[in-house]
Amino acid sequence: MPTPRTLLLTGAAGGVGTLMRDLLPAYGYELRLLDLVPIDGEPTAVTADLADHKALREAVRGVDAIIHLAGISLESTFDRILRANIAGTYHLYEAAREEGVGRIVFASSNHAIGCTPRTRPGDPLIPVGTPHRPDTFYGLSKAFGEDLAQLYWDKHGLETVSVRIGACFPEPTSVRMLSVWLSPADGARLFHAALTAEAVGHTVVHGSSANTRLWWDLTTARALGYDPQDDSEPYAAKLVAEQGELDPADPADARVGGRFVTDPPMWPH
Repeated sequence: MPTPRTLLLTGAAGGVGTLMRDLLPAYGYELRLLDLVPIDGEPTAVTADLADHKALREAVRGVDAIIHLAGISLESTFDRILRANIAGTYHLYEAAREEGVGRIVFASSNHAIGCTPRTRPGDPLIPVGTPHRPDTFYGLSKAFGEDLAQLYWDKHGLETVSVRIGACFPEPTSVRMLSVWLSPADGARLFHAALTAEAVGHTVVHGSSANTRLWWDLTTARALGYDPQDDSEPYAAKLVAEQGELDPADPADARVGGRFVTDPPMWPH
């Protein structure tokens, strides 16, 4: 696929969005930014809710592709997740379909499979085809987004790469994160590969760097042309000394989703 030139970046004020705003232009992208809140230093950014159909269509109009990062990035009440992540993602796909956008890169999450047991040394890596096992309403919304992407490919020919992001931060901050860390530079490499690979249909990939302690299989990501360059292991000694190794008897340490698996859910009271 020819490199898309104009790219809509939703959730551009968020953590991953801020990192990608700095890194993606080096790949030749002209970014159009959208977020619910104003973005400091970006007077042309679109400030709009994903429920604002008119504003969303205007933001989508004329772009070559979309990276969809917008939404709530942690657990919340079902009503808030429903509005921001589930309905919001649907509204984005509808606007993309109406405006003829050909490809979306959807920021899914490891929490779509968060209740899956993690691997131990010597175990096979977790395949990308592992069934959805969300650990929270947040994880449920990401499972929905992947299925929505499949629907729009099958029904409308709108391509998506769903990236199950582990944790995209400048450096890992926990022992668990050593296994799922996606460096910002590798994040940009992966998004670029997802935007430019040929004939992706709907492809799901695990999103992490080439970590020594990797839990999941990066085969489908590498098939897009992703070549991760970073590894979390240089941070391991310090984090293990501070926090200790993961405890397989602790349900949070034994599952992919970590504390999302065991933290009290936000059920209605």
